[in-house]
Amino acid sequence: MDDTFLTIASESEGLYKEKGSKFLSFAYPVNNEEEVKEKVDCLRKKYFDARHHCYAYRLGPGGERYRTSDDGEPANSAGKPILRQLMARGVTNVLVVVVRYFGGILLGVGGLMQAYKLAAADALNNVKIVTDVVTETYRITFAYEDMNKVLKVVKDINLACYEQYFNLNCSMIVKVKKSQSCLMKKRLEPIEVLELTS
Repeated sequence: MDDTFLTIASESEGLYKEKGSKFLSFAYPVNNEEEVKEKVDCLRKKYFDARHHCYAYRLGPGGERYRTSDDGEPANSAGKPILRQLMARGVTNVLVVVVRYFGGILLGVGGLMQAYKLAAADALNNVKIVTDVVTETYRITFAYEDMNKVLKVVKDINLACYEQYFNLNCSMIVKVKKSQSCLMKKRLEPIEVLELTS
């Protein structure tokens, strides 16, 4: 199983103009729907005088969770073209928002689709696309006398350790590549780990 997926390294902005309308575009790396909502709400407050705040996002290693919003534009004229730009680049865990200031001239559905597509592309053209890894997080709880055995497993599998508490009973929070989680569990079996939770 492949543990990797493509995402973006940082936030980015773009600007596209068409017949007086301004399309401000923003690309963000995101990990969940809460972050999406936070970013969209922030842009709605900052650009409160704009007519539309359209967006699309993809989440999950294969981009299996996604959503689009036309925010009052004709159906599928804004969110879908933005989503297609995310799909064309093969990126996930990414949100693109396009804020439109109406310029007084109607663009028609075809014109809107083109404008939102190009605005989204502009924001995505300004980011660095990077490879990320699918991981799972576990808490390992074990007796103090088993610390060296657990630390050997952590070192051998190259687990990322984020928190550790050493006392009579010890615990660690680790991240493991999804494809290596079975190996980690198997290596921990003979140690009599008190608790292993994800």
